[in-house]
Amino acid sequence: MKNINKISIFLLLMLGLAFTSCETTDLDLLDDPNDVTIEKADLDRFLVAIQNDYKTFMHEMGDNGARLTRVEYLFGRVYANSFDASSTDGEWGDAYQKVFSNMKGAEELAEPAGATKHLGVINILRASVLLTLVDFYGDVPYSEATNPSEFPFPGVDDDAAVYADALALLDEAIVQLGGAGDDLGSDFFYNNDFSKWIKFANTLKMNSYLNTRLVDSDAANKFNTIVSSGNFISSTADDFEFLYAVDDRARHPYYVDDYAVSGAGNYRSNWLMEQMLETNDSRLRYYFYRQVPCTPGNVDADGVMCPVSPTALFCSTQARPVHYPVSMTYCSVASGYWGRDHQEDGGIPPDSFKRTTIGVYPAGGRFDDNDFTVVGVDQGGQGAGTTPIMLASWVDLMRAEFALASGDAGGANTFLQNALNKSVAKVQTYISVDPTADSSFEPSSADVSAFITGVGAAFAAGGTNTQWDILANQQFIAHYGNGIESYNFYRRTGFPTSLQFSIDPSFGGPFVKSFFYAADEANTNNNVTQKANQGVQIFWDTNPGSPGFPFAN
Repeated sequence: MKNINKISIFLLLMLGLAFTSCETTDLDLLDDPNDVTIEKADLDRFLVAIQNDYKTFMHEMGDNGARLTRVEYLFGRVYANSFDASSTDGEWGDAYQKVFSNMKGAEELAEPAGATKHLGVINILRASVLLTLVDFYGDVPYSEATNPSEFPFPGVDDDAAVYADALALLDEAIVQLGGAGDDLGSDFFYNNDFSKWIKFANTLKMNSYLNTRLVDSDAANKFNTIVSSGNFISSTADDFEFLYAVDDRARHPYYVDDYAVSGAGNYRSNWLMEQMLETNDSRLRYYFYRQVPCTPGNVDADGVMCPVSPTALFCSTQARPVHYPVSMTYCSVASGYWGRDHQEDGGIPPDSFKRTTIGVYPAGGRFDDNDFTVVGVDQGGQGAGTTPIMLASWVDLMRAEFALASGDAGGANTFLQNALNKSVAKVQTYISVDPTADSSFEPSSADVSAFITGVGAAFAAGGTNTQWDILANQQFIAHYGNGIESYNFYRRTGFPTSLQFSIDPSFGGPFVKSFFYAADEANTNNNVTQKANQGVQIFWDTNPGSPGFPFAN
């Protein structure tokens, strides 16, 4: 778990610099290039803030994408209310008022100092944020942003143009990182291994080509050119992720929510838990921790029915919605996986010590070893989890999508199984984070092999739609912890068709094809016009509108 305590240590060092006496600035040592100057300290302080705010932005946007795709539970029967304009004020502020603003300050120090490594990292993170903003909002402020003296009310740029500019930033960053320059004072992602930063930049380009494959006939060629170079994230050793510390200031936010004195603060997605349970997914015990062995109205692991309970789980006494097929997850999942259905907005019962919580991956919680004890503070991995941002397994899933889209089902199946091998292996390392875990409950190598082989066999035996459904399911599951690319996949392909329906389709409204602009921006900036609805599609989404597409909404 590299860099696990680096965050807290560096923050303490920065606090020490902040409180250094005025006389320190007169010391001759500040003119020595081998020693830290105030300018260098300020630059590195900017980079610390940029990395932390970037991580927060990616986590929050990932949570938004996950809730829309049933990877996480979404409260609220109306999409327009669940994601109204004010719901992403925080994310918008993270991007513009924090990340981009601090980047401007950092560049003013880095450029005259020739700190090209700092500039390269800044350009990669800026491009990543810009790509994500476009994916969620479409047209966004860019060319006039963070320049209040000239543009106090920045207008929006065309989303396709912002995408192109982000790709240009990545190319610029690759050149910058290949040159001379000082290391970052603290690199929370790659510990100043700039060859890995270049791999991440190339992989971001690959991901952008995948997103634009419906509008760019040359996207596959561009993608495969990078594949041929080999200079992209292909090994889990190169995964781009933010690792959290066992520290109240730096624990994984999902852990903070679920391992509290009051019990679990969130519900997990019934759809996702049932998908993984039905296929005996090898990652299940790492993703979820059960506080009870049975949910009302469903069976435990031995097939014994748990009594219904209108108090603990009201829907256990209610009939299945008429628009739900018999095969669709409803209300409860077997074996104690206690979550909620998509867009269920009923009252909250006293079930915080019954709900299934997030597990040791990605949040640094508990590994599920059939202990069935209630959650509390400082349990399991104490929040030493990860926000995954770009993983090697995800790249194999990208390659699988391009292969399947081109009609190469055999190649897609190979990439899919490669992705599963990498994903499972990575997730399994997280049992070491939970010192109380009973490793005898880990799936064996034979179990893992059977699971992956089974997915591959089902894929090979299926027709085209079945293959897309399987790829989509596994894409969603492998992206647990960050739903940005699952949201993109869903709008790009319309799969999986097996997603749990809105609990009440008469209220749900159109699926969120793009987000409302943040209220803080649209209400104060005359040059940003709020969207009429969330059905506005971004430039790379050429699929039919909602309702109708995607199918499950």
